[in-house]
Amino acid sequence: MNFKLLQTDARSKARLGLIETGHGTVETPIFMPVGTQASVKTQSPRDLEDIKAQIILGNTYHLYLRPGADLIASFGGLHNFMNWKKPILTDSGGFQVFSLRELRKIDDEGVVFKSHLDGSRHLFTPLSVLETQQKIGSDIMMVLDECPPHDADRSYVAASHKTTLKWASIAREAYAGSQPLHGYAQWLFAIVQGGTFPDLREASARALVEMDFPGYAIGGLAVGESKDKMLAMTDLATDILPVDKPRYLMGVGMPQDLLEGIERGVDMFDCVMPTRNARNGTVFTHQGKMVIKAARYKTDDRPMDEHCSCYACRNFSRAYIRHLLNVNEVLGIWLTTHHNLNYYIRLMEEARKQIKADTFVPWKKKIISTFNNAF
Repeated sequence: MNFKLLQTDARSKARLGLIETGHGTVETPIFMPVGTQASVKTQSPRDLEDIKAQIILGNTYHLYLRPGADLIASFGGLHNFMNWKKPILTDSGGFQVFSLRELRKIDDEGVVFKSHLDGSRHLFTPLSVLETQQKIGSDIMMVLDECPPHDADRSYVAASHKTTLKWASIAREAYAGSQPLHGYAQWLFAIVQGGTFPDLREASARALVEMDFPGYAIGGLAVGESKDKMLAMTDLATDILPVDKPRYLMGVGMPQDLLEGIERGVDMFDCVMPTRNARNGTVFTHQGKMVIKAARYKTDDRPMDEHCSCYACRNFSRAYIRHLLNVNEVLGIWLTTHHNLNYYIRLMEEARKQIKADTFVPWKKKIISTFNNAF
């Protein structure tokens, strides 16, 4: 994979980089809006281009069930199907399958699960998940892994860790012998697991590095463990993962979590936080987190964020957006979602500027202090 490390911050592990794909170059650190079912909720590709999103994420589990990988492949891949011309990353679907709990059975070969839609039975294996993502045509694909619960005991996590490594090895070998289906390169990332046990995390990272993947993700965090443990496991992993390959912290998170991850050497992030919170009437601003459905904004003529230049903040008042949400008008959700995604993407843009200026650490502390505010 063509990853260029441009600069490392003088006072931390924060880094500037470029990921080159067949659908364009991604500047890191980067936040990837989540487009689970071939759509970032309420946002069109034009909306995402307006806020300068560089890469989005799709979900293999959901796309496998609906509309199906073969249908997507018949359109020439997901980029054509959804008319998104920039890079796409797909996760393996493992997190969704393993969250089913009562509807799945795991063994060394893969996982049998029942669809949450109709109860039909399906099998995910390291090979089938790779083949599904190749049909989908994402620029970056993830190996099938098992994500153990945050409260799993050591024996469970150790067994899970071994299964994840076995699946990664199978996928890596198959990937090396395969060709992309849609005329551009696809890159396979491994996923470091090991729960919150430092020795298992270290063993997972070192074994995957030996397999020589194009990139690496850190999985199984932000699933209920303490923030301190999440950051410690992230720090441990990035100390081991190659400096010349991208690092992706999966499913994280709040704005302050992204900044903490960047300080620890992470390049890529995704999370439903900005879109899900937006649908519930919570927005992220330069002053902190705002619950815009609150009664205090009923007559407030100010924008959601007076320091934001997104379409929503340029054109509409807090009072109007509150009204839309309270009467269940979909425009309200569009506006809050557009703003939140813009906030996350601008936050990453500013982080890159601060890393380049070697001022990231003091800037990060200042930004995080604002999230003690809620209004």
